[in-house]
Amino acid sequence: MAINDVDPRDDAHSLEQALLGSILATVPDALIVIDARGRIISFSSAAQRMFHYSEAEVLGENVAMLMPSPDRERHDGYLDHYRETGEKKIIGIGRLTTARRRDGSTFPIELAVGEVHDQGEPLFTGFIRDLTERQRTERRVQDLQAELSHASRVTAMGTLAAALAHELNQPLTAIANYMEAGRDLLAQDGAIDRALLGEAMDEAATQALRAGEIIRSLREFIRRGEADRQPETVSTLLSEGVALAFIGINSRGIDMDIAVDPRVGRIMANRVQVQQVIINLVRNAVEAMEGRPMRILHLSATPDEEGRVEIIIADSGPGLDPAAERSLFTPFSTTKPTGMGVGLSISRTIVEGHGGRIWTTRSRWGGVAFHFTLDPAD
Repeated sequence: MAINDVDPRDDAHSLEQALLGSILATVPDALIVIDARGRIISFSSAAQRMFHYSEAEVLGENVAMLMPSPDRERHDGYLDHYRETGEKKIIGIGRLTTARRRDGSTFPIELAVGEVHDQGEPLFTGFIRDLTERQRTERRVQDLQAELSHASRVTAMGTLAAALAHELNQPLTAIANYMEAGRDLLAQDGAIDRALLGEAMDEAATQALRAGEIIRSLREFIRRGEADRQPETVSTLLSEGVALAFIGINSRGIDMDIAVDPRVGRIMANRVQVQQVIINLVRNAVEAMEGRPMRILHLSATPDEEGRVEIIIADSGPGLDPAAERSLFTPFSTTKPTGMGVGLSISRTIVEGHGGRIWTTRSRWGGVAFHFTLDPAD
């Protein structure tokens, strides 16, 4: 071949490389490529901006450095398990989880993992989307949704209150009338007509039972709207719940950890409802730790003495005031200047609807530890 001759295949290859480089430099999602041992072999420009590491600082390092606990400690085991069994846990499946920046702060991400082979050796590609990048838009949408939701709640509560007042008015009025009649009988001079007094008391008791039945019927009506429960993996519920809770809030400087006892299997739960409990408790913990020099958030799951699964969400906040603790789960009771005081009440309703219970203790760091129990699926 002459010196000036150019193989068209070389031009095509160069064009492909340039095109690939341009895509990787401009795509908003981070791309990380690791080898079979978890070592980083490619770290895109978006990944450098997202994690605050340069490519030179991470090449050859274990990708676990970009993960919070417990994924950081378990990642190599996941790779070993896949090499030995071929069982895919997250490959080809998108999932919500959390990642760890250079400064130690954690943030919610959407992760998609793929697999390719290079000369027979597996490589794993991870596309990562930082969910906090959409905070500004989502906050505005959430504000609008909150306003609409508030208006809807007020309307619904007004309708419910009117209906309930209408249904209860008759038995309550009857109770008042019978009690007044009994009082008048007792106030009369002379012998008391015990038969008439007994009849008035019997009728008052009957109407009181009727009022209670109206309340029970309303509760049954609400319960029929509950979603079905299915076996759910506790670690997934916790990791996804934390990721969702971190959307739109300041998680910088929080030392977050998730620890699930190996004896804990799956639980019977409505995933959306239980994750709502986790979101409520995590957000409360983050708000309580705002401005604190030490911000520790620890989530754990262990089997309790009764065979249930006990989930604990503990923080290093200032703890609870004894006066506030007594009404902690009471609806419309709150210490927040802008809160409605329904989050913990809803959480208790969800947990008790699952057959569990929820309570608080002092955490090992002086903050609050919320405990709640759920039934195992196995």
